[in-house]
Amino acid sequence: MNIEQLLSERKMAGETTEILKQEYYFLSSAKKVESLYQSGGIMPAKGTIVYVNGTMDYRAETPTAYIQIVDFTLVLHSREPIAGYGYFDTRSKTMIKWEEAK
Repeated sequence: MNIEQLLSERKMAGETTEILKQEYYFLSSAKKVESLYQSGGIMPAKGTIVYVNGTMDYRAETPTAYIQIVDFTLVLHSREPIAGYGYFDTRSKTMIKWEEAK
């Protein structure tokens, strides 16, 4: 019984670590793209950010009205790709909304 509990706790700890890593990479990437947008004046059309455990690809879509949508795709070495979307206000050049793809 104790062995099963230990194995279960180890598995949960590993999964928690992976989820926190994903969230950190998404947050860091969104902040980096926002910083590039604010400093350069235009949204970078696409790019790749390399991390220790994976890469983040991003691609900006054509803005509609005052909203610029950026697709983020995280590829960790040990997992399948995960997508998210950042919505940026073109007037203030800040991210106003975040969605993870399901």
